[in-house]
Amino acid sequence: MNLVFKFIEKYYCLILLFLVVIALIYPISFNWVLNSYGNLNILNLLLSIVLFTMGTTLKVDNFISVFKNPKEIIIGISSQYIIMPFLAFALASIFSLDAALTVGVILVGTVPGGTASDVITFLAKGDVALSVSLTAISTFLSPIVTPLITLVLIGNQIAFNPVDMFLSIVQIVIVPVILGLLLNYKFPSFCKILEEYLPGISAIVVCVIVAGIMGANKQAILTSSLVIMVVIITQYFLAMALGCLMGYLFGMKREHIITIAIELAFQNSGLSTSLAKTHFPNLLIATVPGALYSVWQNFAGSIIAYLLNSYFIEE
Repeated sequence: MNLVFKFIEKYYCLILLFLVVIALIYPISFNWVLNSYGNLNILNLLLSIVLFTMGTTLKVDNFISVFKNPKEIIIGISSQYIIMPFLAFALASIFSLDAALTVGVILVGTVPGGTASDVITFLAKGDVALSVSLTAISTFLSPIVTPLITLVLIGNQIAFNPVDMFLSIVQIVIVPVILGLLLNYKFPSFCKILEEYLPGISAIVVCVIVAGIMGANKQAILTSSLVIMVVIITQYFLAMALGCLMGYLFGMKREHIITIAIELAFQNSGLSTSLAKTHFPNLLIATVPGALYSVWQNFAGSIIAYLLNSYFIEE
């Protein structure tokens, strides 16, 4: 059984692309992802599972680095919630995106860093402890910061309730992470055993989320994917470049520069799609940028990690 989960973890990007192709050919196969059963939203539940698995890998020690490396933490979090949102807003304006795609792109920019950044940082020989701390801290700040920045950027143009968004993030993100953290605190040996399986579980859940969103928005993707893909790819590479620039300007070590760049470029795109679906229900394709970003960041990130590890990192 462990070999199955290791296979999923190793070939995550290929599985993601495979499920996306299936979703675009047979959209009905993943319709259930965006359904609700009573008050239970399947998309939010799946996302909570991913965040719970992240929580089970965290320990209090992961946060001690906040005090040991205040410069890297401050720069990383500041970049996450200043550079990414306004980069998203600038790109949406430059490319004259419609209201729905603008919301989707901005949400990609205002959500916290994604857990996949920790894996890519490890593969690229960055500072994994710093990556975990940045992801965790940006996640815990997100209930306040994400709705606030979103309100500042689009509140005057598109109505939404930031308080409801705050509550959604607490329910979808904070509660599962805390539950996972508590489980690890109470039963560390059990969570140590789970570590063998959780990356694979998280990977397949993310693949299903992306496939469901892509299938549900097949027509919108086929008609608007060229422009939005240009925006998404530009957003990703500019984030990576600006992360490197910030690290260089502040005199960071090589592994810290790599970590900041990856953390900045990797967003919790699953959360952005969930927030778009929940809080902008009339803007049907607002979920598309998050889905596309998820596919792209994992595909491109794996290649970048391989190149950094194989050719550009000198011991």
